[in-house]
Amino acid sequence: MAIDIGIKDKDRRAIAEGLGKLLADSYTLYLKTHNYHWNVTGPMFNTLHLMFEGQYTELALAVDVIAERIRALGYPAPGSYKAFARLTSIEEQTGVPAAEDMIRDLVAGQETVVRTARKLFPLVDKVGDEPTADLLTQRMQIHEKTAWMLRSLLENA
Repeated sequence: MAIDIGIKDKDRRAIAEGLGKLLADSYTLYLKTHNYHWNVTGPMFNTLHLMFEGQYTELALAVDVIAERIRALGYPAPGSYKAFARLTSIEEQTGVPAAEDMIRDLVAGQETVVRTARKLFPLVDKVGDEPTADLLTQRMQIHEKTAWMLRSLLENA
């Protein structure tokens, strides 16, 4: 059945493609955060282990919301490592950095997700896609707050 939600197909496609990048960034950040949760060591172990768990849990829920919005717009959501690797702006971490480097890396990842979300706003606003605008606003608020909290751990470090 054709989709008739008041947004032209070409605009829905462009929004879905942008959301695909947001999904890839979010999933890559989820994987990185989970890796750091498993592998963090040092004096901040307990604090970071628990903080990272909260962050990857939140990201696990977020990727579902993003993918479902892509589907509601009428397009398939990317869902493979190959697709995510092609679409993400976040570099994969294959090693186990020191705890403070993990924090710095996750700050960069959180801020990358914010920038990816922000890039979509002009189109979303232009076509009146309020559900996507709401999703983007919520994601940006969460990632900006998380980046701030992570940066705060590095004060005086």
